[in-house]
Amino acid sequence: MLDPIVNFFTWVFQMIGRGIGLVVGVLLWPFMWLGRWYVQRGWILKAVVGAGLVLLVALYGYFIWNTQAWTNFNPDYVANYTFDNVSAGQETSAANATSRTCARSAIADITADLTDFNVNQNAWISSMILYKLGLFGMDWDRTPFLDNKASFQRGIHEAVRRTTTELADNLGRVRTTSQIDSNLQSARGNAQFDEYTWYFGLSPFGPKTPTPSYYRAIVTDLRSFNDRLSRCEAVFDARADNLIQYLDRISSALGDTSAILRERSENYNNGWFDTRADDRFWFAYGQLYAYYGLLKGAQADFEQVLAERHLNALWDTMEQQARSALRIQPLIIANGREDGWLTPTHLATMGFYILRVRSNLVEISNVLTR
Repeated sequence: MLDPIVNFFTWVFQMIGRGIGLVVGVLLWPFMWLGRWYVQRGWILKAVVGAGLVLLVALYGYFIWNTQAWTNFNPDYVANYTFDNVSAGQETSAANATSRTCARSAIADITADLTDFNVNQNAWISSMILYKLGLFGMDWDRTPFLDNKASFQRGIHEAVRRTTTELADNLGRVRTTSQIDSNLQSARGNAQFDEYTWYFGLSPFGPKTPTPSYYRAIVTDLRSFNDRLSRCEAVFDARADNLIQYLDRISSALGDTSAILRERSENYNNGWFDTRADDRFWFAYGQLYAYYGLLKGAQADFEQVLAERHLNALWDTMEQQARSALRIQPLIIANGREDGWLTPTHLATMGFYILRVRSNLVEISNVLTR
């Protein structure tokens, strides 16, 4: 009685086995053909092809290692900073001192450190040749592999780009009527450079200066500015209207990111299989990672303004919201339905935290405006 059933399942498993064998055979056939072709070649061609294969394996090993090793990643990096209760640019030297000293800008220091973290302590992934080539020509951002760190770095750099613009245009000059600081102008220009340039390009054709070189110059420029500021040779205009404008810039950036997360969350509910959810999530994470530190720096730089408006308690609440978002570090990003029960919705969760931070920013800005 059971023989037909046993035979049926035996046949099913045989068919499955043959199907798997066929798929494996198709995948291995190009490599087997190349192997036979390689064996039949002369030793000179073998040496050239062998060296090329060794180089390719080494490049992929280096690339994969750098995408997975997040050197000095620390959501609590802000705790490493100690700030004096003096607004940036305010003179701190004693009356009988032989030389003047002024308070450094915490915003400039943290911006420099974030960029150093991005391109010196870690390799800048987005301009690496294998990242540009993609997975068999497919953009890595459209795959679930090896793109999280690149998105995270670009999120940090968005905050750096926005902050260097604000430093050059408003914070580093007196009421926008004085001359733009040369270091800040250079930092702003270098931060605008595109994120994907390698040593060689096709448009225009020829050798190029890679992206990390421009970003490393940001570190030098900002630290030079702060050194000059500490000697009272530069300006940091810590006025309430400048703080309002900086907060509005951050609020606008977070609003854009929230809209991107919402659009992906609402229209692409593919759960664990949404290949673009991870780069959206890690871009937002990198952005908040950077702004968490930069807002702490702004609290130090505008210490007098916040004290006069009694805003430190509200500011601390905003920073706590940002830090809470950084606790979300899922191994695999899922973009499930918001009312789903099987898969989580990490994009909606991150969007929720971003909106909470943005709400606090708007509230602080409103208090400063009154």
